Amino acid sequence: MSLRAIYVVDAEIFPLVFSPAEQQALAARLDFIAPPLTAADLASTTVPLDTVEVILSSWSPPVMDEHMLARFPKLRAIFHAAGTVKPFVTAALWQRGIRVSSAARVNAVPVAEFTVSQIVFCLKHGWQRVFEVRAGSHFRREDESVPGIHGATIGLLSLGHTGRLVAQRLQPLEAEVLACDPFVPPEQAREWGATLCGLDEVFARSDVVSCHTPLLPETTGMIRARHFASMRPGASFINTARGAVVNEPEMVAVLSRRPDLFAVLDVTAPEPPAPDSPLRQLPNVVLTPHIAGSLGREYQKIGRMMADEVERYLRGKPLLGEVTPDQIPLIA
Repeated sequence: MSLRAIYVVDAEIFPLVFSPAEQQALAARLDFIAPPLTAADLASTTVPLDTVEVILSSWSPPVMDEHMLARFPKLRAIFHAAGTVKPFVTAALWQRGIRVSSAARVNAVPVAEFTVSQIVFCLKHGWQRVFEVRAGSHFRREDESVPGIHGATIGLLSLGHTGRLVAQRLQPLEAEVLACDPFVPPEQAREWGATLCGLDEVFARSDVVSCHTPLLPETTGMIRARHFASMRPGASFINTARGAVVNEPEMVAVLSRRPDLFAVLDVTAPEPPAPDSPLRQLPNVVLTPHIAGSLGREYQKIGRMMADEVERYLRGKPLLGEVTPDQIPLIA
């Protein structure tokens, strides 16, 4: 007999993440007892939640605290078709022994691809040339401060799902890759194509620094003015992690007095930046609206992973995306 299940997904996200093929695959393995619900729907639904054993969630899940879990006495597993699980996991959930799997490793792929594209563009000072052309300047190809790709030094902050993918994708570029991650052994970093060093050294030596650090109490505001001030002439900073990892006022101060530096910020704190934020005005900053993660057809890979993960769960096989309580303090 199939396990009873529900989707808890925002209406606009559901068809993007769970294509007809994934819905069909999941329906063949689970007994869905209702149409897709949103987190808000759970407050008033007449669906017998007390019979639900499996939840398929995605962005904007409900917080699974004691009050919510009381409505799901038979819940065994949550398959989260998105990245981080931090918004909904609680001590009460772990105490119940409910298993959680996420698609973070799949969502990391487009982030890594976006990052590599920006690293290459930054090494050619592409954004600077775009702004010059837009301002009506002549077409300037050469610039003594352009590092170029061959022989460049690229710094990565953290080697989690995304950072390690970036390191691996950079190997064909024949660039030196430095990484700062106190939780990764040096030999493992070398396998991924990176050499470990300290945070200060990453900033001082790199032509491009790319941030993939999870937002934790210990990492909040960890990137300071001194790090930006130490960067090489013409260097660039990319952030696709979380804006609050950076002390933004201090970054703004350095970027204001160092026009040779450049920043590509896909995340900020707050997000989006306030209308009067200097980040919107600085000529050496590009803001993108959190587009590094899955978009368009990229969502389908997330739904596919969760369908495969459900099958692994039902067959008693290890879950590739399983999240455990001990991982929570260290993940994004």
